[in-house]
Formats: sequence, C-alpha cells, structure tokens
Amino acid sequence: MTAQSLFINLPVNDLPKAIAFFTSLGFKFNPKFTNDQATCMIVNEHINVMLLTKPFFAGFTPKPLIDAHQTTGCCLSLAMDSKASVEALMAKAIAAGGQEHSQPKDYGFMYQRGFFDLDGHAWEVFYMNEAEMPQPSK
Repeated sequence: MTAQSLFINLPVNDLPKAIAFFTSLGFKFNPKFTNDQATCMIVNEHINVMLLTKPFFAGFTPKPLIDAHQTTGCCLSLAMDSKASVEALMAKAIAAGGQEHSQPKDYGFMYQRGFFDLDGHAWEVFYMNEAEMPQPSK
C-alpha cells in the first residue's frame, strides 16, 4: 500500500481565528476545500491539515471530542530545514497567540521546540541532521 497524500483533521473552536493564526505562521489554504465549516491548510504538496469546526468534525466520529486544552490526543511534528527555521516558526507561533509547551531541546543531531495552537493542539517543530544521528548499538 502506498498512500498518495495525508489529510490530518483537527477540530477548532473558531475557524476564522484558526485561519488567522496559521496564516501568520506562513501557511496557505486551498479554497477548493474551504467553506464556513472547514478549511484545508497546505503543509506541502502531499500533506494537508483540515481545520474543522467542532460540530462539523463531530459528524465524522462516534466518539466524543476531547478538549485539547486539557487532554493531548496527538502531537503534530513539523520537520524544518534548519535550526533557524525552527526558531522563526516558534517566534511566529508565540506572537500569534500560541503557547510554548516545552523548553528547547538540543540533541546535537536534532533540535526541537513545541507549541500549543489556539485550540490546544500540540505541535513539535524540529530540525534533524540525519548524517549526525548516532548509530544504534549492536
């Protein structure tokens, strides 16, 4: 099996505010998949995040929705091209109202930081140089 693309679905409290937050981080949106209940945030040509109003999202699952401010359901990780890119995206997220959820971590080969978006969803932002990654011991 080979998937062609990935669509991640996230419930949001206020769609216009969520769009404004992610726009300030530099993301674009696909108008073909956008209306008053949902929008499609483009991460890259194969990865998209659907931001769905909570009532609309609830129609896709029989389970109750979590309050991401109280419970973590998942952590979305964005691989960046440099440590400077990690810092730049974090600065934008904090300036737009996101909250940092952990101190920066520098493992030598990998640098990471994290924030909660306006709806409490956890995002990790990291840079990894695989050439410097330690080899597993045998």
